[in-house]
Amino acid sequence: MRRPCCDEKREMNKGAWSKQEDQRLTEYVQMHGEGRWASVPKAAGLLRCGKSCRLRWINYLRPDLKRGNFSEDEEDLIVKLHALLGNRWSLIAGRLPGRTDNEVKNYWNSHLSKKLVNHTREDVKQCTLGKDSFQLSSASNSWNNDFGAQPDLNLDLAIRIE
Repeated sequence: MRRPCCDEKREMNKGAWSKQEDQRLTEYVQMHGEGRWASVPKAAGLLRCGKSCRLRWINYLRPDLKRGNFSEDEEDLIVKLHALLGNRWSLIAGRLPGRTDNEVKNYWNSHLSKKLVNHTREDVKQCTLGKDSFQLSSASNSWNNDFGAQPDLNLDLAIRIE
């Protein structure tokens, strides 16, 4: 049986993080590095569980995170990669430096999927977003845009172990 993430759930803070908690977590991670999240709250003096600390760091506090609106290039890349990869948000976010998989997924679900107009005819999906139009044939899984050329998507999705 798996051990619970926190020994004492009663004493844990829940809800919004304070600036002091953010500062403690940031200082701890900068000094000791990422990882071993179960031991981070106690070592950093936080009344949070390790999972909460990990998610806070990954989704909000990392210094390399990109904040703000998505550019048109990012939107186009998300749409094209989603058509190729489906809902594999971590793979899609890996092609967008500074964006998290959760942020990309939320942006897709709240903005892009509503902008995207789908026209399905048998096995061909015609997609239109803004000024661009492209097709994905499910039979061959290949792209054809209005110009007939293959898009330059650099899909080198190698995993590095450090």
